[in-house]
Amino acid sequence: MPRTVVPLKDSQCRSAKPREKAWKLFDGGGLYLEVMPTGAKGWRYKFSHAGKESRLSFGPYPALPLVEARQMRDEHRALVIGKINPANHRRVEKIKARESASNSFKSVALAMIESQRASWSVVHHKKVARALEKDVYPYIGTRPLAEIDPTEVLACIKKVEARSAHETAHRLLTNCSQVFRYGVAHGIVKSDPTRDLIGALKPVEHAHLAAITDKDGVTQLMRAIDSFRGTAVVTAALKLTPLLFQRPGEVRRMQWNEVDLGAAEWRYFVTKTKSDHIVPLSVQTIEILRELQPLTDRPMPEKPDAPNYVFPGGRSRMRPMSENAVRAALQSLGYGGDVMTPHGFRATARTMLHEELGWNPDAIERQLAHKVRGPLGAAYDRTQFLAERRKMMQAWADYLDALKRGADVIPLHSRAAA
Repeated sequence: MPRTVVPLKDSQCRSAKPREKAWKLFDGGGLYLEVMPTGAKGWRYKFSHAGKESRLSFGPYPALPLVEARQMRDEHRALVIGKINPANHRRVEKIKARESASNSFKSVALAMIESQRASWSVVHHKKVARALEKDVYPYIGTRPLAEIDPTEVLACIKKVEARSAHETAHRLLTNCSQVFRYGVAHGIVKSDPTRDLIGALKPVEHAHLAAITDKDGVTQLMRAIDSFRGTAVVTAALKLTPLLFQRPGEVRRMQWNEVDLGAAEWRYFVTKTKSDHIVPLSVQTIEILRELQPLTDRPMPEKPDAPNYVFPGGRSRMRPMSENAVRAALQSLGYGGDVMTPHGFRATARTMLHEELGWNPDAIERQLAHKVRGPLGAAYDRTQFLAERRKMMQAWADYLDALKRGADVIPLHSRAAA
């Protein structure tokens, strides 16, 4: 008759001592605890499949407690009864686990982010990576992309929305959609589940960036800027911001190879509109750049592809100055973000060039690197209104100088001729 096996007690497992040779404590059903001469203990499972006896290792004791070892035994016995080899089944499951890990949300997201490195700005690239790392990976980062449903994504985004970070929540939803669309393009998933989440978040109430658009306010602002005492780089950037009135990110990433002082032009690629743009340079602008050039125009022959920023960062020439540098300078002059922002100089120029000086709105919009509305808007290129814009940029610089001097500025321009 077969020997009856009395189930083990955990106290027996704990008190089992090593011997000269390995020995076993049987629990029944093929499960036993093997005690090694070194004192190490491990769970083993003995089974027969297709007339062949085999063994599997479940894990070490006490890291794998008795109750969990029995649960694993029962699961494996069910496979044997179903004529499935538990060893083969384990190998298949490990392969599936590796495949799931390689197609997890995080792994696909990292691949998507890397694929955009050349087209995204450094700041945007880091911002997207940080947002996903902070608010998405902890919840669905390890989940296979193909198994994630819309409710899982929404649960992550809702946590962000609960912080009253509504705009961040909307951006994060867009980032998640980019991950899924990358997965679709690479055959990992069949569709983007975030499409079903349209309207699920609270709408964002966009507040206009603070800007000063009255003559007296701009006069005081320009005089304050003239009084600023900071580093040469930040001082130059602060003085040029109202003269150029381009997007702050484009200004701080300006490179010397984009600037032609002889031709009085700054030519660069607008990342937001994906188009080339020309900024005519006034005499005042050129004077500021010439003063700054000996300090920052330092190309590196040993690194021909390295950026040569007009406004390099204080810690590394390989990066532009901080995005908060001009904002902080304004704040030091008493202009907080609720009064004036670096981006606000665009609204200042847009309003005053038209309402105070009478310049053509289409030329102003083109100089702002906006798409000119209308049936021909898409056909406008970087040279559109260029002759008029050259005159306008010099007139704007002269107007700001006149305000600082306290001169009575009389518009000489009811409408600019092309």
